[in-house]
Amino acid sequence: MVSKRKKYAPEYKAEAVELVVSSGRPVAEIARDLGLNEGTLGSWVNAAKRNGSIKDKPLTIDERVHMKELEEENRKLRMERDFLKKGVPRTREAA
Repeated sequence: MVSKRKKYAPEYKAEAVELVVSSGRPVAEIARDLGLNEGTLGSWVNAAKRNGSIKDKPLTIDERVHMKELEEENRKLRMERDFLKKGVPRTREAA
């Protein structure tokens, strides 16, 4: 039994990709709603990102604040880690 691949219009693909981007819902959920294979919709989204037709949404003010806090915490933890590394003498275990 031979099955033919479905062909989708570029407009349909663009609308499906826009739905993924604008809704914030997972690709799998939207693919299920549209009756598409998850991999198919995922490849459309990835292709749109590669060719620049969609870009990630800019961060909100709350997201920027949260990111700044995380960056500061990350910086502090790296400093503490580096400090602790210097205080621990390196020894070789006997074989």
